[in-house]
Amino acid sequence: METVPKPSRDVPPKKNRLQAKKKKPRRYWEEETTLTAAGASPGPPGNKKRNRELRHQRPKNTNNPKKSRFSRKPQLPKKPRERRNPGPQRSLSGAQDPFPGPAPVPVEVAQKFCRIDKSKKLPHSKSKTRTRLEVAEAEEQEISIKAARSELLLAEEPGFLEGEDGEDTAKIRQVDIVEAVDIASAAKHFDLNLRQFGPYRLNYSRTGRHLAFGGRRGHVATLDWVTKRLMCEINVMEAVRDIRFLHSEALFAVAQNRWLHIYDNQGIELHCIRRCDRVMRLEFLPFHFLLATASETGFLTYLDVSVGKIVAALNARAGRLDVMTKNPYNAVIHLGHSNGTVSLWSPAMKEPLAKILCHRGGVRAVAVDSTGTYMATSGLDHQLKIFDLRGTFQPLSARTLPQGAGHLVFSQRGLLAAGMGDVVNIWAGQGKASLPSLEQPYLTHRLSGHVHGLHFCPFEDVLGVGHTGGITSMLVPGAAEPNFDGLESNPYRSQKQRQEWEVKALLEKVPAELICLDPRALAEVDVISLEQEKKERIERLGYDPEAKAPFQPKPKQKGRSSTASLVKRKRKVMDEEHRDKVRQSLEQQPQKQEKKAKPTRARPSALDRFLR
Repeated sequence: METVPKPSRDVPPKKNRLQAKKKKPRRYWEEETTLTAAGASPGPPGNKKRNRELRHQRPKNTNNPKKSRFSRKPQLPKKPRERRNPGPQRSLSGAQDPFPGPAPVPVEVAQKFCRIDKSKKLPHSKSKTRTRLEVAEAEEQEISIKAARSELLLAEEPGFLEGEDGEDTAKIRQVDIVEAVDIASAAKHFDLNLRQFGPYRLNYSRTGRHLAFGGRRGHVATLDWVTKRLMCEINVMEAVRDIRFLHSEALFAVAQNRWLHIYDNQGIELHCIRRCDRVMRLEFLPFHFLLATASETGFLTYLDVSVGKIVAALNARAGRLDVMTKNPYNAVIHLGHSNGTVSLWSPAMKEPLAKILCHRGGVRAVAVDSTGTYMATSGLDHQLKIFDLRGTFQPLSARTLPQGAGHLVFSQRGLLAAGMGDVVNIWAGQGKASLPSLEQPYLTHRLSGHVHGLHFCPFEDVLGVGHTGGITSMLVPGAAEPNFDGLESNPYRSQKQRQEWEVKALLEKVPAELICLDPRALAEVDVISLEQEKKERIERLGYDPEAKAPFQPKPKQKGRSSTASLVKRKRKVMDEEHRDKVRQSLEQQPQKQEKKAKPTRARPSALDRFLR
């Protein structure tokens, strides 16, 4: 007969199943070896109450000198244990990420957003300056990678028009395009019959939401062309030659027969600028807040609309100025003249930056694409030419038209539209910043009157045409950028957002003196002027203030400052500087050409002694 053993001190008494503590359930993200890995003992847990009693029974202070709580050897802080083989990172579900780290970005996509030319090496400068340049280059590279990743979030894609089985897209009419697109896009094609006050000039705002147009007989109106809501409509009782929106849709300028007038979106006249008289064409530079006017008297005037002052009034000395456009890339104004030349102007210079001979006859129209790479011109010789503006100013392609193009305009994606009489032709390239192909037109449309104004709507595949019969809105697939920057040009912004944007734009206004052909030259150092300034400073002071002071050894004690030791130390420093100069000169010199091998001959010659 078996007997139950008596409970001893070492063996804890057994508890009932109901009184036993339940085991903590293991979660799905916890492993079974969690407790054992942490170093927990596999034995039964001790009694917490008994441990607390033992802690209170320990003496606080002991007078025994042999047993001291301070050890004689200095105790060093223990280093935390490092994991020799760290396992793969796991998520809460316990699954391992099959693609750890950030997603790779293609080099071609990141290069599109990079603004630093890595082909140029960093200059030999001080270590502190070189470190700053390297940090700036690393930040620029990181920003370009982030921009390339965010490109995947763009919701829209550019449109296109393709013919079936070799069909010519120029034969596709606007009626066919309207029937094929959705209702919202079809509503963007409309005609305004305004024969009583034509011909018309028109202009879209920077956001692409508002349209302003003015007729030759004094009719001026602005409207939200998407919702067809009229903002204002007036008759100035004077001939209107051109119209332009200013930095926002709340203000627009009208070039009337005599003077320049500024109106608000309610049609109220705010300013009458009499110094700008007999204006023929208007252009607005948004980043500089400059309104450029070309007058009948041959003057090019720059008006700063933020302060209301005329920055520059330049005499072109070329007669009547009725052909003008701007370069969106560098804000340079292009003027076409009757002698077949196109001149490039900046308010910082009284003479033109460059002159290009484009046609044998007078220039009728000029247009520059959004990247500032190509310029299209048309003249009285019925020639349509495209020039390269990247320093060469050479014609890239030319085409003879049955009628000379009187109006030219580029879209945001590089499409070129030309108005010839009552016909509008559009040529397309391979994509953005590509050369338009002049061999065959992309689209063709015939109007009810002669063309007097062309303008592509920003961020919409729409071309606005002003003619003698009114206003026509054409659908041109693939003309505009499909995505817009909400912080720069937001078509859906509220009045409060527009006001905040105006304050920010005024704080970031670019001075008019910085307008030049190559904007990247502003970030470079003018080494020649810097050296000339340094020479003039040395001549004025009589000495070089930046020259390095001669080495003077510090005095030492215990007989080490004798004359011989001082001379020895000076000579040692001079030798080191001399070695550094020689080493730098050897690095800068090009590698010497290898000596040519002597030609091997069968028999030696008596003249070989003179060969070296």
